[in-house]
Amino acid sequence: MDVRRLELLRELSERGSVTAVADALHLTPSAVSQQLKTLEREAGVPLTERAGRGLVLTTAGHVLAETATDVAVALEKAEAAWAEFIEQPRGEVSVTFFPTGGEMLLPGFLSRVAGVAGLRVACTDQDPLLPDFADLTMDHDIVIADAPGVLPSWRERHLVTVELMREPLDIALPDGHPLAEKSELTPADVVDENWIGNPHDFPFDRILQRIEAITGHEAHRVQRLIDNSIVEVLVAGGHGIAILPRFTTRDRENGLVTRPLVGVRSERVIWALMRPDRGVRPSVRLVIEALRSEAAEFLAAHDPSLVA
Repeated sequence: MDVRRLELLRELSERGSVTAVADALHLTPSAVSQQLKTLEREAGVPLTERAGRGLVLTTAGHVLAETATDVAVALEKAEAAWAEFIEQPRGEVSVTFFPTGGEMLLPGFLSRVAGVAGLRVACTDQDPLLPDFADLTMDHDIVIADAPGVLPSWRERHLVTVELMREPLDIALPDGHPLAEKSELTPADVVDENWIGNPHDFPFDRILQRIEAITGHEAHRVQRLIDNSIVEVLVAGGHGIAILPRFTTRDRENGLVTRPLVGVRSERVIWALMRPDRGVRPSVRLVIEALRSEAAEFLAAHDPSLVA
Protein backbone atom coordinates (compact mmCIF):
# COMPACT_ATOMS: atom_id res chain seq x y z
CA MET A 1 0.00 0.00 0.00
CA ASP A 2 1.16 3.49 -0.83
CA VAL A 3 2.52 5.37 2.18
CA ARG A 4 0.96 8.65 1.09
CA ARG A 5 -2.53 7.07 0.89
CA LEU A 6 -2.04 5.53 4.33
CA GLU A 7 -1.28 9.01 5.61
CA LEU A 8 -4.61 10.26 4.18
CA LEU A 9 -6.44 7.52 6.07
CA ARG A 10 -4.67 8.50 9.24
CA GLU A 11 -5.58 12.15 8.68
CA LEU A 12 -9.23 11.22 8.14
CA SER A 13 -9.19 9.26 11.40
CA GLU A 14 -7.86 12.28 13.29
CA ARG A 15 -9.57 15.16 11.47
CA GLY A 16 -12.98 13.53 11.08
CA SER A 17 -13.93 14.62 7.53
CA VAL A 18 -12.68 14.53 3.97
CA THR A 19 -13.07 18.31 3.74
CA ALA A 20 -10.87 18.87 6.79
CA VAL A 21 -8.21 16.54 5.37
CA ALA A 22 -8.33 18.31 1.99
CA ASP A 23 -7.96 21.74 3.62
CA ALA A 24 -5.04 20.63 5.77
CA LEU A 25 -3.13 19.03 2.89
CA HIS A 26 -4.06 21.61 0.22
CA LEU A 27 -5.95 19.07 -1.88
CA THR A 28 -9.48 18.95 -3.26
CA PRO A 29 -12.04 16.78 -1.46
CA SER A 30 -12.52 14.75 -4.65
CA ALA A 31 -8.77 14.05 -4.82
CA VAL A 32 -8.80 12.82 -1.22
CA SER A 33 -11.84 10.61 -1.92
CA GLN A 34 -10.20 9.12 -5.01
CA GLN A 35 -7.02 8.27 -3.09
CA LEU A 36 -9.02 6.63 -0.31
CA LYS A 37 -10.92 4.51 -2.86
CA THR A 38 -7.61 3.40 -4.34
CA LEU A 39 -6.37 2.48 -0.86
CA GLU A 40 -9.48 0.37 -0.33
CA ARG A 41 -8.73 -1.56 -3.52
CA GLU A 42 -5.14 -2.11 -2.31
CA ALA A 43 -6.38 -3.26 1.15
CA GLY A 44 -9.11 -5.51 -0.27
CA VAL A 45 -11.71 -4.52 2.36
CA PRO A 46 -13.92 -1.43 2.88
CA LEU A 47 -12.13 1.21 4.91
CA THR A 48 -14.79 3.94 4.92
CA GLU A 49 -18.58 4.10 4.91
CA ARG A 50 -21.17 6.80 4.46
CA ALA A 51 -22.46 8.59 7.57
CA GLY A 52 -24.90 11.30 6.59
CA ARG A 53 -23.17 13.53 4.03
CA GLY A 54 -19.65 12.46 5.01
CA LEU A 55 -17.37 9.44 5.42
CA VAL A 56 -16.33 7.63 8.57
CA LEU A 57 -13.88 4.79 9.09
CA THR A 58 -14.97 1.17 9.29
CA THR A 59 -13.45 -1.11 11.90
CA ALA A 60 -10.87 -2.20 9.33
CA GLY A 61 -10.26 1.45 8.53
CA HIS A 62 -9.50 2.23 12.16
CA VAL A 63 -7.07 -0.69 12.39
CA LEU A 64 -5.29 0.41 9.23
CA ALA A 65 -5.20 4.02 10.43
CA GLU A 66 -3.36 2.85 13.54
CA THR A 67 -0.97 0.96 11.29
CA ALA A 68 -0.50 4.17 9.28
CA THR A 69 0.58 5.89 12.49
CA ASP A 70 3.16 3.14 13.11
CA VAL A 71 4.44 3.58 9.54
CA ALA A 72 4.73 7.36 10.00
CA VAL A 73 6.72 6.87 13.22
CA ALA A 74 9.01 4.37 11.51
CA LEU A 75 9.63 6.79 8.62
CA GLU A 76 10.45 9.61 11.02
CA LYS A 77 12.90 7.36 12.85
CA ALA A 78 14.50 6.37 9.56
CA GLU A 79 14.84 10.00 8.48
CA ALA A 80 16.30 10.93 11.87
CA ALA A 81 18.82 8.07 11.66
CA TRP A 82 19.80 9.13 8.14
CA ALA A 83 20.18 12.77 9.22
CA GLU A 84 22.41 11.66 12.10
CA PHE A 85 24.47 9.54 9.69
CA ILE A 86 24.96 12.50 7.37
CA GLU A 87 25.95 14.80 10.22
CA GLN A 88 28.29 12.26 11.78
CA PRO A 89 30.11 10.35 9.02
CA ARG A 90 31.57 7.06 10.14
CA GLY A 91 33.17 3.87 8.88
CA GLU A 92 36.30 3.24 6.84
CA VAL A 93 37.31 5.24 3.77
CA SER A 94 40.16 3.88 1.64
CA VAL A 95 42.36 6.41 -0.16
CA THR A 96 45.28 5.61 -2.45
CA PHE A 97 47.94 8.16 -3.45
CA PHE A 98 50.59 8.35 -6.13
CA PRO A 99 53.97 8.85 -4.38
CA THR A 100 54.59 12.60 -4.67
CA GLY A 101 50.90 13.34 -4.19
CA GLY A 102 51.06 11.50 -0.89
CA GLU A 103 54.23 13.38 0.01
CA MET A 104 52.47 16.71 -0.48
CA LEU A 105 49.04 16.00 0.99
CA LEU A 106 49.08 12.94 3.23
CA PRO A 107 50.65 14.29 6.47
CA GLY A 108 48.35 17.31 6.77
CA PHE A 109 45.32 15.42 5.49
CA LEU A 110 45.67 12.72 8.14
CA SER A 111 45.90 15.40 10.81
CA ARG A 112 42.66 16.94 9.55
CA VAL A 113 40.64 13.73 9.81
CA ALA A 114 42.29 12.34 12.95
CA GLY A 115 39.68 13.79 15.29
CA VAL A 116 36.55 12.64 13.45
CA ALA A 117 34.76 10.18 15.73
CA GLY A 118 33.87 6.87 14.13
CA LEU A 119 35.87 7.55 10.95
CA ARG A 120 38.89 5.50 9.90
CA VAL A 121 40.94 6.44 6.86
CA ALA A 122 43.05 3.65 5.34
CA CYS A 123 45.77 5.00 3.03
CA THR A 124 47.94 3.19 0.50
CA ASP A 125 50.36 4.20 -2.25
CA GLN A 126 50.15 3.22 -5.90
CA ASP A 127 52.23 1.25 -8.32
CA PRO A 128 53.76 3.90 -10.62
CA LEU A 129 53.52 1.51 -13.58
CA LEU A 130 49.73 1.28 -13.37
CA PRO A 131 48.44 2.23 -16.83
CA ASP A 132 45.21 3.92 -15.69
CA PHE A 133 44.25 5.40 -12.32
CA ALA A 134 40.61 4.60 -13.11
CA ASP A 135 41.32 0.89 -12.53
CA LEU A 136 42.01 1.64 -8.86
CA THR A 137 38.50 2.99 -8.23
CA MET A 138 37.20 -0.57 -8.17
CA ASP A 139 39.17 -1.31 -4.99
CA HIS A 140 39.45 2.10 -3.30
CA ASP A 141 36.90 4.71 -2.26
CA ILE A 142 39.11 7.62 -3.40
CA VAL A 143 42.01 7.55 -5.85
CA ILE A 144 44.44 10.48 -5.93
CA ALA A 145 45.66 10.82 -9.50
CA ASP A 146 47.73 13.23 -11.56
CA ALA A 147 46.83 14.07 -15.15
CA PRO A 148 46.67 17.20 -17.32
CA GLY A 149 42.88 16.93 -17.48
CA VAL A 150 39.89 14.58 -17.20
CA LEU A 151 40.88 11.50 -19.19
CA PRO A 152 38.49 9.73 -21.60
CA SER A 153 38.55 6.53 -19.53
CA TRP A 154 37.37 8.51 -16.50
CA ARG A 155 34.39 9.80 -18.47
CA GLU A 156 33.62 6.36 -19.88
CA ARG A 157 33.38 4.96 -16.34
CA HIS A 158 31.28 7.95 -15.19
CA LEU A 159 33.73 8.63 -12.37
CA VAL A 160 33.29 11.60 -10.07
CA THR A 161 36.35 13.85 -10.49
CA VAL A 162 37.36 16.55 -8.01
CA GLU A 163 40.27 18.85 -8.83
CA LEU A 164 42.42 19.31 -5.74
CA MET A 165 45.32 21.46 -6.96
CA ARG A 166 47.63 22.32 -9.85
CA GLU A 167 51.38 21.90 -9.54
CA PRO A 168 53.83 23.55 -11.98
CA LEU A 169 56.44 21.34 -13.63
CA ASP A 170 59.90 22.87 -13.92
CA ILE A 171 63.14 22.14 -15.74
CA ALA A 172 65.70 20.53 -13.44
CA LEU A 173 69.37 21.32 -14.19
CA PRO A 174 72.67 20.37 -12.57
CA ASP A 175 73.96 23.09 -10.28
CA GLY A 176 76.31 25.25 -12.34
CA HIS A 177 74.68 24.49 -15.70
CA PRO A 178 74.83 27.55 -18.03
CA LEU A 179 71.03 27.62 -18.35
CA ALA A 180 70.76 28.06 -14.57
CA GLU A 181 71.74 31.71 -15.09
CA LYS A 182 68.31 32.32 -16.66
CA SER A 183 65.29 32.97 -14.49
CA GLU A 184 63.00 31.02 -16.86
CA LEU A 185 63.50 28.73 -19.82
CA THR A 186 61.79 28.32 -23.20
CA PRO A 187 61.42 25.21 -25.35
CA ALA A 188 64.20 26.52 -27.62
CA ASP A 189 66.53 26.82 -24.62
CA VAL A 190 66.20 23.21 -23.56
CA VAL A 191 65.25 20.99 -26.49
CA ASP A 192 68.81 20.23 -27.60
CA GLU A 193 70.02 19.17 -24.14
CA ASN A 194 70.47 15.58 -23.03
CA TRP A 195 67.29 14.49 -21.28
CA ILE A 196 66.57 12.16 -18.40
CA GLY A 197 63.09 11.31 -19.63
CA ASN A 198 60.10 9.22 -18.58
CA PRO A 199 58.62 6.16 -20.28
CA HIS A 200 56.83 6.91 -23.52
CA ASP A 201 53.53 8.78 -23.09
CA PHE A 202 53.88 9.22 -19.35
CA PRO A 203 52.63 12.72 -18.35
CA PHE A 204 56.09 14.33 -18.18
CA ASP A 205 57.06 12.71 -21.48
CA ARG A 206 54.01 14.30 -23.15
CA ILE A 207 55.32 17.73 -22.12
CA LEU A 208 58.67 16.92 -23.72
CA GLN A 209 56.77 15.84 -26.83
CA ARG A 210 55.12 19.28 -26.91
CA ILE A 211 58.55 20.90 -26.64
CA GLU A 212 59.62 18.86 -29.66
CA ALA A 213 56.51 19.88 -31.59
CA ILE A 214 57.00 23.59 -30.83
CA THR A 215 60.69 23.63 -31.77
CA GLY A 216 60.65 21.09 -34.58
CA HIS A 217 63.61 19.33 -32.95
CA GLU A 218 63.77 15.82 -31.57
CA ALA A 219 64.95 15.68 -27.98
CA HIS A 220 67.81 13.33 -27.08
CA ARG A 221 66.58 11.11 -24.26
CA VAL A 222 69.63 9.46 -22.74
CA GLN A 223 67.56 7.55 -20.18
CA ARG A 224 63.88 6.87 -19.45
CA LEU A 225 63.04 6.46 -15.76
CA ILE A 226 59.93 6.52 -13.58
CA ASP A 227 61.15 7.34 -10.07
CA ASN A 228 61.62 11.09 -9.56
CA SER A 229 64.26 10.60 -6.86
CA ILE A 230 66.46 8.64 -9.30
CA VAL A 231 65.91 11.29 -11.95
CA GLU A 232 67.00 13.95 -9.44
CA VAL A 233 70.33 12.29 -8.65
CA LEU A 234 71.07 11.69 -12.32
CA VAL A 235 70.43 15.36 -13.10
CA ALA A 236 72.56 16.43 -10.14
CA GLY A 237 75.30 14.11 -11.41
CA GLY A 238 75.38 15.92 -14.75
CA HIS A 239 73.82 13.17 -16.87
CA GLY A 240 71.10 15.35 -18.37
CA ILE A 241 68.20 17.67 -17.59
CA ALA A 242 64.64 16.69 -16.74
CA ILE A 243 61.07 17.79 -16.13
CA LEU A 244 60.21 17.53 -12.44
CA PRO A 245 57.39 18.70 -10.15
CA ARG A 246 58.04 22.00 -8.39
CA PHE A 247 57.03 21.21 -4.82
CA THR A 248 58.62 17.81 -4.25
CA THR A 249 61.94 18.23 -6.07
CA ARG A 250 64.80 18.54 -3.58
CA ASP A 251 66.94 20.94 -5.56
CA ARG A 252 69.09 22.45 -2.82
CA GLU A 253 69.71 19.11 -1.12
CA ASN A 254 70.59 17.21 -4.28
CA GLY A 255 72.86 19.65 -6.08
CA LEU A 256 70.43 20.65 -8.79
CA VAL A 257 68.42 23.76 -9.59
CA THR A 258 64.98 24.20 -11.11
CA ARG A 259 63.70 26.87 -13.46
CA PRO A 260 60.15 27.55 -14.74
CA LEU A 261 59.34 26.50 -18.29
CA VAL A 262 57.50 29.14 -20.35
CA GLY A 263 56.00 28.97 -23.83
CA VAL A 264 54.38 25.58 -23.24
CA ARG A 265 51.81 24.47 -20.70
CA SER A 266 53.78 22.71 -18.02
CA GLU A 267 51.75 21.59 -15.02
CA ARG A 268 50.01 18.60 -13.59
CA VAL A 269 46.57 18.53 -12.04
CA ILE A 270 46.00 16.54 -8.87
CA TRP A 271 42.58 14.86 -8.91
CA ALA A 272 40.44 12.82 -6.56
CA LEU A 273 38.57 10.07 -8.43
CA MET A 274 35.72 7.93 -7.15
CA ARG A 275 32.77 5.87 -8.31
CA PRO A 276 29.47 7.79 -8.16
CA ASP A 277 27.95 5.47 -5.55
CA ARG A 278 30.92 5.94 -3.25
CA GLY A 279 30.97 9.68 -3.81
CA VAL A 280 27.59 10.14 -2.10
CA ARG A 281 28.66 8.48 1.15
CA PRO A 282 28.85 11.09 3.92
CA SER A 283 32.22 9.77 5.13
CA VAL A 284 33.67 9.99 1.60
CA ARG A 285 32.33 13.52 1.16
CA LEU A 286 33.97 14.55 4.42
CA VAL A 287 37.31 13.06 3.32
CA ILE A 288 37.10 14.87 -0.02
CA GLU A 289 36.55 18.20 1.76
CA ALA A 290 39.54 17.49 4.01
CA LEU A 291 41.68 16.77 0.93
CA ARG A 292 40.54 20.00 -0.74
CA SER A 293 41.30 22.03 2.37
CA GLU A 294 44.74 20.47 2.73
CA ALA A 295 45.56 21.09 -0.95
CA ALA A 296 44.55 24.76 -0.63
CA GLU A 297 46.64 25.19 2.51
CA PHE A 298 49.62 23.47 0.88
CA LEU A 299 49.47 25.81 -2.12
CA ALA A 300 49.06 28.86 0.10
CA ALA A 301 52.21 27.89 1.99
CA HIS A 302 54.31 27.09 -1.09
CA ASP A 303 53.01 29.45 -3.80
CA PRO A 304 50.05 31.73 -2.90
CA SER A 305 49.76 32.85 -6.53
CA LEU A 306 48.43 29.36 -7.42
CA VAL A 307 45.57 29.41 -4.94
CA ALA A 308 42.24 29.70 -6.79
